[in-house]
Amino acid sequence: MPRQILVTSALPYANGPIHIGHLVEYIQTDVWVRAMRLFGHEVLYLCADDAHGAPIMLRAQAEGIAPEDLVARIGAEHRADFADFGIGFDNYYTTHSDENRQLAEDIFGRLSAAGHIVRYGVTRHFDPVKGMFLADRFIRGECPRCGAADQYGDSCEVCGATYAPTDLKNPRSALSGAEPVLKESEHYFFRLSDFSDLLTTWTRAGHLQEEVANKIAEWFEAGLADWDISRDAPYFGFKVPGSESQYFYVWLDAPIGYLASLWDWLNRRHGRTATLDEVRAFWAQREVRHFIGKDILYFHALFWPAMLHGAGYAKPAAVSAHGFLTVDGQKMSKSRGTFIQARSWLDHLPPEPLRYYFAAKLGSGIDDIDLNLDDFVARVNSDLVGKLVNIASRTAGFIEKRFEGRLSAALPEPQMYAEFAAAGEDIAAAYEAREYGRAMRDVMALADKANEYIAAQAPWSLVKDPARLADAHAVCSQALNLFRLLMLYLQPVLPRMAAQVEAMFGALLVWAERTQPLLNHPIAPYVALATRIDPKAITALIEASRAA
Repeated sequence: MPRQILVTSALPYANGPIHIGHLVEYIQTDVWVRAMRLFGHEVLYLCADDAHGAPIMLRAQAEGIAPEDLVARIGAEHRADFADFGIGFDNYYTTHSDENRQLAEDIFGRLSAAGHIVRYGVTRHFDPVKGMFLADRFIRGECPRCGAADQYGDSCEVCGATYAPTDLKNPRSALSGAEPVLKESEHYFFRLSDFSDLLTTWTRAGHLQEEVANKIAEWFEAGLADWDISRDAPYFGFKVPGSESQYFYVWLDAPIGYLASLWDWLNRRHGRTATLDEVRAFWAQREVRHFIGKDILYFHALFWPAMLHGAGYAKPAAVSAHGFLTVDGQKMSKSRGTFIQARSWLDHLPPEPLRYYFAAKLGSGIDDIDLNLDDFVARVNSDLVGKLVNIASRTAGFIEKRFEGRLSAALPEPQMYAEFAAAGEDIAAAYEAREYGRAMRDVMALADKANEYIAAQAPWSLVKDPARLADAHAVCSQALNLFRLLMLYLQPVLPRMAAQVEAMFGALLVWAERTQPLLNHPIAPYVALATRIDPKAITALIEASRAA
């Protein structure tokens, strides 16, 4: 039975370019979306730029432009990078939109009416040089739990602790370097503890990975504190209704951006402005699945479902977290040239080999993955060129030159084809479970078998014997049908190469038709589908990234 699924990736922040660390998530999500569509499900893939907050305001000031102009420019760059990496959003929007404002006010109003919003004074860090309250990310100091130096004001990158900025030891303003002073302000808070029982049940009901649910349990043990959902002016964002000096904290309206992107998509689909009720109903009728990094678990596994439930919106069906990206075993580094922007990669290397490499590394857990650049070159050249494309490049030419560009009327090894087709069930299950690495291993094992078959049959020798031409025709047709099956399995990972293969065979790659080989069917002349990665391109990429 086809499922109706709504999928999101976390919203990239609109104050800088996309880098290859970001791409782990968008590639992971895009592969899952494409796989589920391949299997016959209806999937809507939404995203948006996270366009609010003090960092955007301050960068716009530094550039002498309006924040709206900054987020428009960055948004255009993000869209171009994603498109060139084959990330197929159905809608890509922005949180700085009227739809998002209406949704934020609606959810806030509903939560307030139900008694889940309170207001009271807080003591916050104030930069006496800049003359402004400091956002959490503009305070640096020592973690109150583990003592790690140079940590942000709201969370520790070393031990994972979350805390109030006032708990930070030896704080300093990241804007001016001055020691901040404590100043009183009145903020709005979301009473997260009102949903403690609900969240305890929800987080253990299969909506999260087990290791994530275990991590969340630690926060329950510590007790769910009220969540500060407003910030003082000056701030780039939406004003809290009824207040002149308070703005919604960026983390309140950022996940609401998923709904705003849906609203914009509905407007486009209907050719009219959808109602808020229509947005809520569409959301409730879908299996909503969020893909996120493990660094934003607290917001997506606690605050977000509680906000939705408290405001009468449907909670997500799943929140799937992934780990971070390291390069050559270390955190991405500008000085080493391994902090690589998406556009820099595209300037030196094709995108699909990176999609394949990430897929080969990704599992369903939250472990970090490593982009080892030497291994990247070796694996791409071995798997995509030496194994996969090799099947077609060794056999398609014979079909074109000796057999009038037409596949044989029968396969010499129908049982082998049936075995390759049957392997699709396990590969599909691996995609569904986000075990992409397992799926890639299964596909490459099949590629090895196909190459062994070609080597054993040696069609280049068969065509030399006029009596064996029919055998050569059948062997090449067998190999190309196996290759086409492998490209069907890899379509979620290599969509552009798959489209080239569809053009070559003059037939779409259709999951439901995989048990039926193409017989007595014309094919177009073979064109190169992939080329070997030159290590010199990697060197040039690193040098360019270091210079940038």
